[in-house]
Amino acid sequence: MRIDFNTIDPITIPGMNEGTGTMTVRMFNDEHYRIIPTTIHPGGSIGMHTQSSGDDINYIIAGTGKAICNGNEELLEPGVMHICPQGSEHTIINTGTEDLVMLTVVVKK
Repeated sequence: MRIDFNTIDPITIPGMNEGTGTMTVRMFNDEHYRIIPTTIHPGGSIGMHTQSSGDDINYIIAGTGKAICNGNEELLEPGVMHICPQGSEHTIINTGTEDLVMLTVVVKK
């Protein structure tokens, strides 16, 4: 399967899951996968939420931030992957002054 994200229009989302600031995404979503090149802009966050559709895998490409999953805080930087298992509660916060850029993959269960 080939997915060309250049053909998917970007969407800017304010306050995702009652988070702060904005994020920009290009989203591919079918019955098996949700694949999302994601940019959380400075001052932005994805609010705390329960990961319900499957394991949430986030590979950091650029920027800095932190993830909190079930109360455990993890620092995020390029080359780091954050995995939030299905059923867990998590948030991702851009703690830097640049965009936090990541590739998010959810394998639906």
